[in-house]
Amino acid sequence: MTSTAYILLGVTYYVLSMAIIIVVLNMMSNKEKKYYQKEISSLERNKNLIISASILSELNKVEALINNSELREIYEEWLARFKEIKDEEVPKITDALLEIEDLFNEKNYKELQAKIDQVELDIYYVKSKANALLEEIKTITLSEERNRETITKLKATYRELVAKYNNNKNDYAEINGPLELQFENVDKLFSAFELAMDNNSYTEVGKIVKAIDDTIGNLTFIIDEAPSIILMGKVIIPNKIKEIENIESKMHKEGYNLDYLNIAYNVAEVNKKINDIFTRLSVLNVEDSIFELKTIIDYFDSIFNDFDKEKISRKLFDEYARTILVKTKKLQKINNDLFKKLDAIKYSYDLSDDDVKVIDVIKTELETIEKDYDEIINAHRSKSFAYSRLSKEMELLNVRLTKSEEKLEKALRSLGSLKEDELRAREQLDEIKDILKKAKIKINSYKLPVTPKVYYVQLSEATMAIKEMIKELDKKPISIKVLNTRVDTARDLVLKLYNTSNETVKTAQMAELAIVYGNRYRPVNKDVDVGITKAESAFYKGNFKLSLENAINAINLVEPGIYKRLIEYSQK
Repeated sequence: MTSTAYILLGVTYYVLSMAIIIVVLNMMSNKEKKYYQKEISSLERNKNLIISASILSELNKVEALINNSELREIYEEWLARFKEIKDEEVPKITDALLEIEDLFNEKNYKELQAKIDQVELDIYYVKSKANALLEEIKTITLSEERNRETITKLKATYRELVAKYNNNKNDYAEINGPLELQFENVDKLFSAFELAMDNNSYTEVGKIVKAIDDTIGNLTFIIDEAPSIILMGKVIIPNKIKEIENIESKMHKEGYNLDYLNIAYNVAEVNKKINDIFTRLSVLNVEDSIFELKTIIDYFDSIFNDFDKEKISRKLFDEYARTILVKTKKLQKINNDLFKKLDAIKYSYDLSDDDVKVIDVIKTELETIEKDYDEIINAHRSKSFAYSRLSKEMELLNVRLTKSEEKLEKALRSLGSLKEDELRAREQLDEIKDILKKAKIKINSYKLPVTPKVYYVQLSEATMAIKEMIKELDKKPISIKVLNTRVDTARDLVLKLYNTSNETVKTAQMAELAIVYGNRYRPVNKDVDVGITKAESAFYKGNFKLSLENAINAINLVEPGIYKRLIEYSQK
């Protein structure tokens, strides 16, 4: 290709690139232009929606209703606000939209976007004012319909309340007068509502409707709550008080101390509270009354529970009063008998004063328990405390007595086990000697080329431990703690010797078996021959474990897995 062709090709690429760039820029410009046209149209539409026909329509309705100066003042204030929005604020937005048009035509998009944002906020602000104005106007234009609907519902509720009262008049005997007076007030409020509606006194109507709603709401609450309040305050609670006072009097005669319940004081306080509740009820105030009366009933129910608790506590107290004394005397007798034998026991088994100190501790505890028991019985006889407290004290005393009993049982087992430990040690001495004998027989059951030194060391230790054990058994007195230590040491060392004998013989047998088995491969494999030679050397020196390892490693060269087969063979 010639240089001219290259030049033409380059020029062609350049022209195409420029054309593409121009097309892309035009597309971007058109897209941006369409975006701003859409935004401007949206702002224009939202501006036109600020002043709706509804506001003028509603203002005309209000003007037709004016028949007093108060409503005229309200109408004129609304009209002024409407004119301000229409004649001042909307034109400002119109001017701003014209500025936006100029910026758009000049393609000054940087300032255009900021101006659009500002106008959008202005439109939102003015539109909100217009909507608020419309809602205020509707409070008047729609008030008759809304108030009539509300009053209709309130009248239906009111008729139901009056019917409920008339059908159950006896249930409201305590407040017939105040209730009927309140009914008269509601009737007057309904009449006042009609008069205000006729006079178009819409501000006054709202106050009347609220007053009727509040009064009927309070009456509904009173009609629902008053029968329960009267029933609880005049029947249920007085009956409970009478029943409680009768039970208290009877239990007092039977020897119960109920002073801690403060029944007389609490009954007086309850009567004050009931009087206060009915004083408030007389002015139709029932706030918290049901809660307060239920709390009083719960209190009296708890008093009945306290009476039952005292009766149960008395049975428990009587039971503890019998059993604790008998058990205390019994434990004191056992402890005293043991105390008399302490000197002989201490000598026979080399016990220190600290070892038998628990006997003195138990003796002191039992004496203290007996003293506390007498004090509780004296308190019972003088009727100083309620049975619930006395039974609790007895229960705690019984817990202490049980702990002392457990200590005494543990001491008896401990002292009784001293003789058992001595007899058991003599029996174990024969067992230990028998194990030693078996260890010697085991080591001699196989003709070892050399007996390992560890065997003789362990044999010497085991023999010495047995001698120390025999020496301890021959002592007078015997120290059981030392004796038990000697028994444990001797048993452990003899078992260790037996295990060593058993393991040595077993290892030696397997090593010899492996050497004999490996001899067949010595002529055919030099490495096997070397390994078996090392195994033989270790075997005759008494290192049977090393001998076995060398033999197995050598045979594994020609026959892998030989160790497993040797184990199986040795167990046949």
